[in-house]
Amino acid sequence: MKNFFTSMLGTLAALAICAVGAFALFLIGIGLLAAVGSKKPVSVETGSFLVFDLSAVITDAPPKSSPAEFLAAFSGDDDGPKNLQLRLVTHALREAAKDARVAGVFVHGRLASGGGSYGNGFAALKEVREALAEVKTKGKPVIVYLEFAGTRDMFVASVADELVLDPYGAIYMPGLGAEPMFYTGAFEKFGIGVQVTRVGKYKSAVEPFTRKDLSPENREQMQKLLDDLWGDLLVDTAAARNITTANLQAIVDKEGFIRAEAALKAHLVTRVAYRDEVLDDLKVKTGRKDSQKTFKQISLTDYISSVGTGLAQGKKDENPVAAGKVAVVYAEGVIVDGNGQPGEIGGVKFARELRKLRQDADVKAIVLRVNSPGGSASASEHIQREVRLAQKVKPVIVSMGSYAASGGYWISTYSDRIFAEPTTITGSIGVFGLMMNVQKLANDLGFTFDRVKTGKFADALTISRPKTEEELALIQRSVDWIYAEFVAKVAESRGLDPARVQEIAQGRVWSGVEAKKLGLVDEIGGLDAAIRFAAQKAGLGEKYNLAEYPAKKEFAEMIAAALEGLKPANSRAGAITNLVDTLRTELSTLEQFNDAQGIYARTPFEIRVK
Repeated sequence: MKNFFTSMLGTLAALAICAVGAFALFLIGIGLLAAVGSKKPVSVETGSFLVFDLSAVITDAPPKSSPAEFLAAFSGDDDGPKNLQLRLVTHALREAAKDARVAGVFVHGRLASGGGSYGNGFAALKEVREALAEVKTKGKPVIVYLEFAGTRDMFVASVADELVLDPYGAIYMPGLGAEPMFYTGAFEKFGIGVQVTRVGKYKSAVEPFTRKDLSPENREQMQKLLDDLWGDLLVDTAAARNITTANLQAIVDKEGFIRAEAALKAHLVTRVAYRDEVLDDLKVKTGRKDSQKTFKQISLTDYISSVGTGLAQGKKDENPVAAGKVAVVYAEGVIVDGNGQPGEIGGVKFARELRKLRQDADVKAIVLRVNSPGGSASASEHIQREVRLAQKVKPVIVSMGSYAASGGYWISTYSDRIFAEPTTITGSIGVFGLMMNVQKLANDLGFTFDRVKTGKFADALTISRPKTEEELALIQRSVDWIYAEFVAKVAESRGLDPARVQEIAQGRVWSGVEAKKLGLVDEIGGLDAAIRFAAQKAGLGEKYNLAEYPAKKEFAEMIAAALEGLKPANSRAGAITNLVDTLRTELSTLEQFNDAQGIYARTPFEIRVK
């Protein structure tokens, strides 16, 4: 036996050494690939067009680059939608507007779906659109070629000087819709019980668990919200195409799919042509001969590498040292307890990030960019606490993205100024509690439960049975208290009468335009406007450095992402794939309900505007 164990230990040691060696080789390989694949900044040939491929997901926070993405690019398997950061896109377009080497901008492709993220929201796209308009104001053409355009594509493309549609293409912008999924029937079938407590007649985030359709109150608020968003999109698109909103609405309602000739007749596009015809025109515009393969161009991603990220702001005069730093902190995703997963806002982790910035003497102002529907009430409070502490020692400015509602509004309200876009979804000042039980499901499968306890409420949070009336009352008291705190915080921070906040709260969601009228936000504007205001508030003027947080992934996280990225991916987007993706997205939402008390400040997560 002694010899046996000795041999076994030797074998295990050898295997361990091999594993360590293999992992070390893997790390070395990653480093070598990165070294080989790293690209130098691409030079910009004078007279080039900046090429903006819309086939991307534009997010607020910096994309989390990883070896997985690099390996995909290195192997040529990088045909999926790219992740682009909003601020880098707008910075590059504004740089191109004044860059003598850039003759114009060529836009093509179709915006990707958010893929479960909060990217490509209308608020972000409005900022992209405004940056394209700035190119036009500098006398440089913006040319767009579309094969098939949805509402978001057309919203961005409408600002173009020349908008070309493929002869067999179409524009589909029938209006906005939201189609929530309800779990109640499935829960009943599988024997899953649901009990809820809530405050606010519009606080409808619980409805998917308790109803099979929209409540009248939820239908009312969603209709008003979509009307507000659609009205803003309609006005901007019609004005850009030099037609009336009435005419645009008429063609939208009449045609459904607006084919090329109808779009041309309605002045939605300036021309109908094939892609090769557009490319030939670009060759002429950039002085290329017919025999040459393509027109003078530089891709948006290469141009970003060429001009930098714009993190160093201010004039470069006799004193190049900046007076201080403006920190942009991205709160993008659902707010959850703990550290959270990628794409989530972990209350503990995010509060820690804010604490560091508060204590950093080099940081003179903080811009909190919020793109979140909310989530855990306690996690939201942890974050808000750090925002309040930071505001005592330096300016804190909030820039709302596409969503800043419920818990997203909770973390925003204590700030020196709140900026929002007209299409921002905000408000939703309300609270609910969600309790599930699996008693029937377990019993049907032959499982039963019994218990002993030393106190009346020792098993109040169990999922093995429904809550008693007394337990529900206990949870309702907590929900009522947190809602009262929420209302009081909004009243105090916004200088509003508590009774007035009660009127506009009730869990109701508002557009950015309505929120400004109600006093929930201060100013209509994007992230750049918020950054400029923060610098001015801190007394930095135009002489400051810009830093973004959270920082990039640690190397260990990147390796984990690389291993994950080696799994085969299915890039097809057929009907079955879309259904599976929808189910996966909806069910993943359930994992984000992790508040220890089961109490949430969360918007109706079914508001996914299509």
